[in-house]
Amino acid sequence: MFTTLIAYLTPPSRLAGRLSIQSLLFALGDGTFMAGSAVFFTKVVGLTGPQVGLGLTIAGVAAFIAAYPMGKLVDRWGAKRCWAISSAGQAALVCSWPFIDSFGGYVALAVALEVVGSLGGAAHGAYTIDVLPAAERVESRAYMYSALNVGFTLGALAGGVALATESLTVISALPWFTAVVFAVNAVNITRLPPASHDLRSTEERKVKVEGPGPMRNTGWLAASFCDGVLWTNQVILNLVIPLWLVQKTDAPWVVLAFLFGTNTVMCILLPLAAARGIRDLSTGLRAIRISTFFFIVSCVITLSTHHTVGLLTIVLFFAGHVTLTGAELFLSAASWTFEAELMDPRRRGEYQGAAELMGTLGRVWAPALYTFLVMDWSSLGWLVIAAIVSAAAAALHPSVRLARRFLEQHVPADVLADATSSVKAAEPAPLGPPTIDQPAEPGGVSPLTP
Repeated sequence: MFTTLIAYLTPPSRLAGRLSIQSLLFALGDGTFMAGSAVFFTKVVGLTGPQVGLGLTIAGVAAFIAAYPMGKLVDRWGAKRCWAISSAGQAALVCSWPFIDSFGGYVALAVALEVVGSLGGAAHGAYTIDVLPAAERVESRAYMYSALNVGFTLGALAGGVALATESLTVISALPWFTAVVFAVNAVNITRLPPASHDLRSTEERKVKVEGPGPMRNTGWLAASFCDGVLWTNQVILNLVIPLWLVQKTDAPWVVLAFLFGTNTVMCILLPLAAARGIRDLSTGLRAIRISTFFFIVSCVITLSTHHTVGLLTIVLFFAGHVTLTGAELFLSAASWTFEAELMDPRRRGEYQGAAELMGTLGRVWAPALYTFLVMDWSSLGWLVIAAIVSAAAAALHPSVRLARRFLEQHVPADVLADATSSVKAAEPAPLGPPTIDQPAEPGGVSPLTP
């Protein structure tokens, strides 16, 4: 049993292990600052709560606008280079937080961080798909996802220790700690092996790729939007369930801490298990159906807590949280597969930017609508939310087919052979387009993903 556990915790390859260290470092730095950010901005910088929220909203809009142009820069400059520049830029910008003393300065720095971060997000996604061997892409991404959650957990603990001191001097040092971690991360990125697209010459990068880009790939845009809708499970997890528990049930508030702990532990230990067997478009869509089933079950279980009392309410909350986390895990695995198989390998940065653009549109409305539905419509609201997600999952299926057909029509077959998430890369490609009942051929989303 111990040997089995060690094998399970061992990265699929040395490269996957190095990428996982990067994920852990990023999450450690980001999680540490985020844990103490509310106190830092209000007590150290001197902002009000509404100012903090408004600044984050403005920064989010800036990131949304920058997503697609930053993706194009990744294709032009190279994913690894852009990723390292982004991490180094974030380290430098975070160092500026202790010197901010006005709302205007706060907004300017928040916008700069989000824009630089959008470059890193597109570059990270493009690089990992480009550099990982096809046979281990999904498994490696699952391992990296586990490492990311470990990093956020450690970051939350470090931030919690700083908050426990109740010392503004200690809390003021959080940006410096984050900056150091980001700087170390930037150095680590430069030491990663170059991906194939990083090896292109300056002249090769200037050559315009023939054929239409992702903004003309209707299937990809629709799939990215649907994926964004499916990722509103995080709104349920982090906002709606806590509000529901506090205002609509008799469960003790402390239960929330254990619920979040359950989600964290599952997201550390189970991504590899959820990703097992997901290797192409057919199995990816199957994972979407499983994820949607878990989401619906979670909604039904959670709405029932409005009418239960005592221990039964607590047990049902845990059951609802476990199924919701299951929805997250299977959605993650499916998204990694879609990212690998539905992007033009020559334009992965551009496709990442387009995915972020549409994914944001697919989820940005959820906090306002979902809270209204469950707070005002109560149990009926949960059923409406389940219906919205089910509709998105259903629409994702034809969108994936359409996106794949677009690639087959506009991308050379030898180039498309690199766009795969499975071990089927060594097999010859069938002549016709894939069907949902037939595994996709070779070449066939941090999330399409976080």
